[in-house]
Amino acid sequence: MSERRSLFGIDVDALTMDQTVERCLAAVREGRRLEIGVVNAAKLVNMRRDPRLARAVAGCDLVLADGQAVVWAARVLRAPLPERVAGIDLFLRLLAEAETAGIPVYFLGARPEVLQEMLRRVAVRFPALQVAGHRDGYFDDSEQEAVARNIAESGAQLLFLGMTSPKKEVFTAAWGARTGARVVHGVGGSFDILAGVTRRAPESWQRRGLEWLYRALQEPRRLGRRYLTTNAAFVLMTARERFRLSPSIAPANRSH
Repeated sequence: MSERRSLFGIDVDALTMDQTVERCLAAVREGRRLEIGVVNAAKLVNMRRDPRLARAVAGCDLVLADGQAVVWAARVLRAPLPERVAGIDLFLRLLAEAETAGIPVYFLGARPEVLQEMLRRVAVRFPALQVAGHRDGYFDDSEQEAVARNIAESGAQLLFLGMTSPKKEVFTAAWGARTGARVVHGVGGSFDILAGVTRRAPESWQRRGLEWLYRALQEPRRLGRRYLTTNAAFVLMTARERFRLSPSIAPANRSH
């Protein structure tokens, strides 16, 4: 059981990284299905605009604070979270645990050449990892059932989705159970990072919540305006929520 914090109408699990990893391993051991959702500033803003995305995230068994900005907002709204649980860090922790425990995994997402390079690097980093299967993320909605069936036939217990929002959330909500995987984790652009296509921000930038700026500097034309717009919207959203809850704001806890 864990406490949950209500942020912007979404319940976020107040878990540390270690607690999250143990929850995932327990799901595999006990044969339970665990669907993981992560939220950052941009996704919380987009969830206000996209009801389908909001429903998909809300339907996850665990919802984690992937962005440092979410942790800061939780403090401002007096619904504190113990720490950030970054999706890529959880991804790497689970790969290490899967290698040690012999848990088969499946990778779904990214461009074909990116996926192949990631698989090559993963094989070097985790040589004993059992990769049950993999597929790139470029398929039509009409193919989703066949993709889910292929994952189920592979026998994978951990499924990692390297796809963008809302595609990964919508696929998981519709077909996650059909894959047979015990743990389903949407890791966004992590495949690109592991493949060396994009660079992750240094830890000093991460601690300051500036990963978005690091990425924007790498792709200013594609990401600059988007990040500035969503970050401004998130700050405004947080300020409005703080004002709405004042002066009787109090921690919002729910058992889960």
